[in-house]
This record gives sequence, C-alpha cells and structure tokens, in this order.
Amino acid sequence: METNQIQVNQPDKHPVKTFFESPAIKNKFAELMGKRAPQFITSVLQIANSNALLKNADPISIFNAAATAATLDLPLNNNLGFAYIVPYNEKQKDGTWKQVAQFQMGYKGFIQLAQRSGQFERISVCKAYEGDTDEDIEQRLFGIIPPTPKSDIVLGYVSGFKLINGCRQTLYMTNSDLKKHGEKFSQTFKKGFGLWKDDFESMASKTVLKLLLSKFAPLSVEMQRAVITDQAIVKDFETEDVQYIDNEPEVQTDKVIERYQALIEDCKTAAELKKLEKDCPMELLDLYTFKMDSFNGSK
Repeated sequence: METNQIQVNQPDKHPVKTFFESPAIKNKFAELMGKRAPQFITSVLQIANSNALLKNADPISIFNAAATAATLDLPLNNNLGFAYIVPYNEKQKDGTWKQVAQFQMGYKGFIQLAQRSGQFERISVCKAYEGDTDEDIEQRLFGIIPPTPKSDIVLGYVSGFKLINGCRQTLYMTNSDLKKHGEKFSQTFKKGFGLWKDDFESMASKTVLKLLLSKFAPLSVEMQRAVITDQAIVKDFETEDVQYIDNEPEVQTDKVIERYQALIEDCKTAAELKKLEKDCPMELLDLYTFKMDSFNGSK
C-alpha cells in the first residue's frame, strides 16, 4: 500500500504523453479525424518530444493547438510547413512563468485552405529579386514555368491570387516592410528567436499572403478560423477562445464582416450573390436575404 502511494505521488516525467494517451483525448481526436486520429496524435507527440520547451509545456495548450490544426484538417509536421505548434513562455498573474503552446499557420496552410474553398483559380507566393520586371513577377506567381532570377539578391516577397470569377489581386512587401511588421507584431522577432529567426522565408511568405487574403479575398469559414487562431494561444478550440500574447491580432472579425458586406452589396446578379451564401457571416444574413429577395422580386 505504501509503495503504491509513493508511486502515485511521484511527478509525471512525461505529462504530455500521458495526457494525449488518455481515453478522453483519444476519443476527442477520433471525433475530429476518424481513422487518422492515432497517426495525428503520434505526430503531435513527436513534435512535443523534439522540443525541450514543448516537452514540458502545459498539455492542455498543446491539445488546443493540435485540435485547431485538426479542425482545419492540416497536418502538423514542421517539414511540411502547413501548421506549427510552437512554445511560448507565458507570465502568470503571480509573477511566475509557464510554458504554453501557441498555434501558428504556415503559408502552405493558407494556400491549401484557399484552394479547398473552391473560389480560387490560382494562389501563390514568390520572392522578388533585384532586376525583376512586372512580367517576371507575373510569371513567377501565375505562370507554369517561373523565370530564372537575374540576381541572387532578394528584395522582398509577393503574393497573388486569381478568383474563379476573374478577380485578381497582388501584394508586394520589401524585406524592410516585413521586418517592420515582425517588430510590430511579434515579441519573438524582437528577442531574436522563433520562426522569424529560424525560417525568415517561411514567415515572410506567410505574412505577405495572410495580409493579402485578409484585405482582399473572400474568406471561407475555415480561412476565417485560421486567421483568428494564427499566432495565438488557443484556450478553447471549439469556441475559438484565443489569447494573443506574442502579437496583436492583425485582422479582427469586424474587418471580415466589412469585406463581406461590400461583396454582397457589389453583387449584380442572384447567381453572383449565391456564391457568397456558404461563407456569409451570421451578422450579414439579413442583408444577404434582403439582397437575394430584391433579385428574385425583379424577375
């Protein structure tokens, strides 16, 4: 009896592993991912075990970050670049520090979600080299065979998309613009560690793409969720309760609503409006219905 009591009181040397191997957590991922759940849990544990900070991070924060990736149906594999779980040292109210997990989107994740929405004919990110012409950039973004750079000097990054309705948009940011953005929105950038330091190209690509999509593109429900949870500590993946401790949220929900309101108001036909129905924010359903009724009544 005494031996058993001593074993129970011993601290768990593998809290994350123990947490994710519990039946309740396995069942939750089975609900989210079906037969792929065991493999997904294995990938989460591999990520946690390969990072000394994540290995001792709050298991619940890792769970919510992982579950966010699962709801977006994005693989968690640092080599693939779709989504990441990264450690963050969070200061508690009592002045102590606690290791937690932060969810981060990769630029490939945003591209996959955009393609999955069915509204994009083409979406891409590329480097802008010294000596590039507008035609070079156009071909690198949308062409089949990208042109050979005239220089090894990278001046910045360009993102672009073409929608199936013919709408197109691009965004260019210089390296200086991107560094200023990192300094403004990322504490880890200021401190000289994290993904901005370890993989500037990936973070630069994500930043220029995320800003383009947030400002100009129709966002599916999945894409809206990705924008909201990116670079946040997810407190509850089901309610999208998030905390931004490393950055300021770059895109607020009201910005998404404003953009959809403009898209609804600009529609010229019922068929054009119908394409917005699936991802229309709840706050605009009355406007959508009124607009659709006006088209139907004009027949």
